[in-house]
Amino acid sequence: MGRELIVLGVAFLLSGLLARAGARVGLPTIPLFVAAGILVSPNTPGPVLFEHPEELELLAAFGLIFLLFYLGVEFSVDDLTSGGTRLLASAGIYLGLNVGGGLLFGLALGWGTSEALIVAGATGISSSAIVTKLLVELHRLANPETRLILGIIVIEDLFLALYLAALAPVLGQADSVADGALLFARALVFLLVLAAVARWGGPVVGKVVSAKGDELLVVLFVGFALLVAGLAYELGVSDAIGAFMAGLVLAGTAAAARIERLVRPLRDAFAALFFFAFGLSIDPGEISTVLAPAAAAIVLTLVLTMTAAIAAARINHLDRQAALNIAFSVAARGEFALILVTLAADAGLDTRLAPFVAVHVLVLALVSPILAHRSAAFVRFIPARLLPAA
Repeated sequence: MGRELIVLGVAFLLSGLLARAGARVGLPTIPLFVAAGILVSPNTPGPVLFEHPEELELLAAFGLIFLLFYLGVEFSVDDLTSGGTRLLASAGIYLGLNVGGGLLFGLALGWGTSEALIVAGATGISSSAIVTKLLVELHRLANPETRLILGIIVIEDLFLALYLAALAPVLGQADSVADGALLFARALVFLLVLAAVARWGGPVVGKVVSAKGDELLVVLFVGFALLVAGLAYELGVSDAIGAFMAGLVLAGTAAAARIERLVRPLRDAFAALFFFAFGLSIDPGEISTVLAPAAAAIVLTLVLTMTAAIAAARINHLDRQAALNIAFSVAARGEFALILVTLAADAGLDTRLAPFVAVHVLVLALVSPILAHRSAAFVRFIPARLLPAA
């Protein structure tokens, strides 16, 4: 027990100190948390804190859960559905370009059709954790484009249920397409029930989790968030979207403002550990074998994301700055890509997928926050005929 506590303490301190040093020169915290994990991983020379990075899996999951839960509490169902058909059109364009482009790129690699489907999902879906952390870190929750960004990542997460169900036979998780369709239907029903509770059942749930003192309120809302996230995971939905829906439910309660304030320290501490654990899973030694295709995929992702962001900004009557904020925020790739490539490895697919996805994810996880911080510097590169100025 003593050693585990020591290395966990070192992990927090190293992440915090590195991020503090980077903040002095204007760097965002996310890539520095990831870099801290890489420095002490078993895949790099030097001290190794965690011989088995999977030991941090549960604690790291708390980071993703609290990030998305906080975002759910911050916004209401009306905030996310106010976009209506424009939101659906924007998300459809984003998914169509990125997932479709990723599929064509995967087929062009010639690694196999099953591998191309993995490449499409890994390169086409944003990281909910990084996007959420960026919006919070950059104080953009009140920006006009933020509702659109959140709507896109929520629809992406819903799309994941369908995509994973479709891939279930490929990944050996279902014996047939019918079994995969059953998994998707079960997940969809669960999400619809949560959406209905968020819309109309907030006051009832509020009575369950409410408490006069902050101590008991923390215990109750943490229990509710973890319960819903766990149920979502068991039913084939990501724990992240489950936590987000739990937050949406509590956003309609009288205690929403207190919950939002109390969950922030949990969000910040465990989010750092999530990105640290992400860094632990990356093996820099495998980069050279897939450097060329990974670099091409990174460029393709940035181009397709920018194209989709400009189209979404036009649909929603936003300006060039908003389009850049959308593009650079949702360009990050992360947890879903790593989960997908892990499932692919278990299914015996091409071994080149793991280093390819690791390079793609690592670079975009580092580049996306930096570009998002500096988005105003790129406004002049978008032609005025496409979008208006701010």
